[in-house]
Amino acid sequence: MYPYLKRLIGHGLALAAVIGVLALPQRTEAREAAGARPATTEAPAARTVTFRGRAFDTCQAPPVSTLRAWRSSPYRGVGVYFGGRGRACPHQRHLSKQWVADADRMGWRVLPAFVGSQSPCVHAKNKRHVRIGRAPWRQGRKEGRDAVNAAKAHGMLAGSALYLDMEAYDEGDRRCARTTLDFVRGWNREVRKHAYLPGFYSSAESGVRHMERSRKAGVTDLPSVMWFARWNGKPALYGERVLPRDAWAPHRRIHQYAGNVSEKHGGKRLTIDRNSVDAPVARIGR
Repeated sequence: MYPYLKRLIGHGLALAAVIGVLALPQRTEAREAAGARPATTEAPAARTVTFRGRAFDTCQAPPVSTLRAWRSSPYRGVGVYFGGRGRACPHQRHLSKQWVADADRMGWRVLPAFVGSQSPCVHAKNKRHVRIGRAPWRQGRKEGRDAVNAAKAHGMLAGSALYLDMEAYDEGDRRCARTTLDFVRGWNREVRKHAYLPGFYSSAESGVRHMERSRKAGVTDLPSVMWFARWNGKPALYGERVLPRDAWAPHRRIHQYAGNVSEKHGGKRLTIDRNSVDAPVARIGR
């Protein structure tokens, strides 16, 4: 009887193991929905396009005629606010799939910025109406899908870098920082799932410092590219004091070194932010 009992127990343990494996996805999904930290999963890597040089961004994408005139400028990259409920200029009069294709044909490298929900402790009063809600992980995933869909609608292919714009916030407020990080990680997870590259824009002294602290702590699902704002007037891609030289490198940094400056090229004047770039940009379909 003992050998029979031993076999019976063995079969029972095997069955329990199978049931446990089958139950694991449901438990993981429940934890993920609650804002837990599952391991990073990514779609197969798509080809990226890296640009090194100077770029400008402006609230309203300029007309194609201005882009053509600005080919006489030192800039070869252009930042565009292609989606998100927090955009200061939500009605982009010129930005379209055709605009992106025309810019690409003229040799411009496009930096797509998505201004979604903002940190609960965002400093800017004009962003407080779009603060992150009570389910930051799920909200981040949802807005990540929105970003991917908007990128596709503008002709930006898989492998494109999409930059989440998170305006300056009080990263010293632990509860707020946790909510913000959960949102950012959820957004990154969803963008990666669709084979796009998640980037992150913020102030060097708030969001960027927060991401660097999280990187040192071993947090997963962090941004792949860092676009940091420090308006000191001098490009310093690898001299930023809150980022070690080996963090977000190589070819994973953008420094916004001046803001709200007026420039005129080819007879066309714009108010812009100035950027130094060594990072992935959008891949444009023709």
